[in-house]
Amino acid sequence: MLIGKKPDIASSEITPKSLWLDRRRFIAGAAALGAGLAIPRGGANAAPLKAMKSPLSTQGEELTPFKDVTGYNNFYEFGPDKGDPAAYAGAMKTRPWTVEISGEVMKPMTLGIEDILKLATIEERIYRHRCVEAWSMVVPWNGFPLSALIKRAEPTSKAKFVEFTSLADRETMPGLAYSYLDWPYREGLRMDEAMHPLTILAVGLYGETLLNQNGAPLRLVVPWKYGFKGAKSIVRIRFVSEQPATAWNTANPREYGFYSNVNPEVDHPRWTQAKERRIGDFFRRPTLMFNGYGDEVASLYKGMDLKVFF
Repeated sequence: MLIGKKPDIASSEITPKSLWLDRRRFIAGAAALGAGLAIPRGGANAAPLKAMKSPLSTQGEELTPFKDVTGYNNFYEFGPDKGDPAAYAGAMKTRPWTVEISGEVMKPMTLGIEDILKLATIEERIYRHRCVEAWSMVVPWNGFPLSALIKRAEPTSKAKFVEFTSLADRETMPGLAYSYLDWPYREGLRMDEAMHPLTILAVGLYGETLLNQNGAPLRLVVPWKYGFKGAKSIVRIRFVSEQPATAWNTANPREYGFYSNVNPEVDHPRWTQAKERRIGDFFRRPTLMFNGYGDEVASLYKGMDLKVFF
């Protein structure tokens, strides 16, 4: 079992000390919310809670080096090459930033990133999650459960799916000139997937504020699915009754399914998914079903043919 159940420990014990000491605080004097989010005891100017290691963290695996996590990325809004995000994402402005929450909810709202970061101070944890694309990494995300935000919006009984929309700014995102996707980037989850405690909204990594190339200021992380399910630079979260259209599934439904669970038994039409390459490794390793999180998430798909619903 890849996820240990050890008590929380200070994040300084899993993050290199030099990075931890340099950590930029997520909040400084954010305004009080009018949308029902709780404020830390001591008022809006209270110091953020210290991030603790999540008991859902992957155990016993070496972290991917910071330079690889932040320098080798898929973020197609900045270009198709793995180095494009680090090269071009610096032009993206992440302040001011708002996230619209709408659709089948009792409390639609528009939150500033400061509001969301305030929620992060209450809920924040370090998650050592493995992420898989054509390669894999082990990333220490600073984040909080997506469910904490969902509960505040109070979805109605009609809400069956959650749709995420990313920023599409042609002035700062050169990749939008390419037509390989229908912009803006959209992703979606079934409601039970979105409410699962492994599904998080990340606001940082390695104890640092999330960098632009990694999806600042707010991104989705769903560790049992392929990495493209993790919408970056989110500007809209919408609750819907029907399965939403998503970027890669719309572009090529034969190659990219809506669910996109890590499944070594379902090959991509152009390559096998039975093995993966961990960044920094020379040899490939067997791909694990649900990326190794089967004990936690397999029940979500009981009775489904995962070769049809891929």
